[in-house]
Amino acid sequence: MDFDMESMALAIGVSVPVLRFLLCFVATIPVSFLVRFMPGAFTRHVYSAFTGASLSYLSFGFSSNLHFLVPMLLGYAAMLLHRRRCGVITFFLGFGYLIGCHVYYMSGDAWKEGGIDATGALMVLTLKVISCAMNYNDGLLKEDGLREAQKKNRLLKLPSLIEYCGYCLCCGSHFAGPVYEIKDYLEWTERKGIWAKSEKGPPPSPYGATIRALIQAAFCMGLYVYLVPHFPLTTFTDPVYQEWGFWKRLGYQYMCGFTARWKYYFIWSISEAAVIISGLGFSGWTESSPPKPKWDRAMNVDILGVELAKSAVTLPLVWNIQVSTWLRYYVYERLIQNGKKPGFFQLLATQTVSAVWHGLYPGYIIFFVQSALMIAGSRVLYRWQQATSNALFKKMLVFINFAYTLLVLNYSCVGFMVLSLHETLASYGSVYYIGTILPIVLVLLGYIIKPAKPARSKARKEQ
Repeated sequence: MDFDMESMALAIGVSVPVLRFLLCFVATIPVSFLVRFMPGAFTRHVYSAFTGASLSYLSFGFSSNLHFLVPMLLGYAAMLLHRRRCGVITFFLGFGYLIGCHVYYMSGDAWKEGGIDATGALMVLTLKVISCAMNYNDGLLKEDGLREAQKKNRLLKLPSLIEYCGYCLCCGSHFAGPVYEIKDYLEWTERKGIWAKSEKGPPPSPYGATIRALIQAAFCMGLYVYLVPHFPLTTFTDPVYQEWGFWKRLGYQYMCGFTARWKYYFIWSISEAAVIISGLGFSGWTESSPPKPKWDRAMNVDILGVELAKSAVTLPLVWNIQVSTWLRYYVYERLIQNGKKPGFFQLLATQTVSAVWHGLYPGYIIFFVQSALMIAGSRVLYRWQQATSNALFKKMLVFINFAYTLLVLNYSCVGFMVLSLHETLASYGSVYYIGTILPIVLVLLGYIIKPAKPARSKARKEQ
């Protein structure tokens, strides 16, 4: 068996641990399919917890489940013993343990060298545990003081231990997300809400949406495997890179970022297929006639939305969508004081939490600070664009915002890929820190050139 695994791993150019993870990861699809045949909510909870723990054991070893058990028990104990503060307690304890694992395992270095460990799955689990505790905490508060997301997701009673374990370890999202709310999970297992039997007929078939996600996954993996040998990250420290001209170096940064993203597109497409085929991916019906089923609960990326983004402001809406939603609900919105508008502080704090969640590598921290600057600069361009009545000038600003987003995103994500401070600064310095200077200049210009505010529109509210 070991020989076969080694041969297979060698054939596709990955390490044996990564191949083992990929096999277990793909296995979430048939495992998620079988949950459809489990009778009763209790059986589905047991099945979700057992299969999630089993796949983790096969992929990462026995210690992985011990790591998962720590934040799960801390979060449940906080809800059980101190409901009034359980959200804050779980937030800091959960992130504290995750940071400790990041430091101990130094997962970023392992991933760069072709290794794998349970830290990625622990990252997803941490967000689930925190959101569950915060929603239970919100159940004590009056509805008139809550935001819409809090009202929708609040928990009035404590989930049972088996419900909680099933939610945390549900194999369709256990390895790589997406993150979803425990209230949705409970309604799905109990066949309530949008999953309840209705007069419209039987539940919608998930097979068409699942096949679409699998075709997307195959295309993404094929493109990634083709591109990655042509754009290795080691080139950034190669003397030949420094001999290139400015535009060639900038172009290489773009291609490295473009190549790396297809790996994530593949992973999220597989996760999406697993959650869809379980039925949990169903998110309601369209308003068209006749109504059609929507399967976007598990959608974690809009590929064209990322690659052709007209503004950096839209990137959190199309990239790692469910984590971005989590950050908005549980960090960004909760830092806004009543009666006040959000500002750069809330944006920077949210991006900092996102950076810490990924790990303590300097490249992560720099990337997410860069992201906050990138979004702030894009907002300035958008305000100018909305304020002008000149059609030609408006189109120019739209193009400038698109080009700005493309440049700064791929410049910034080099830090996310290389991780070390030396390599990050060296790659940024090789293009004269253009992706850092541009956003700062735009933000400063935004204080000087203040266009008259146009009439509020739906598009502006989204910005």
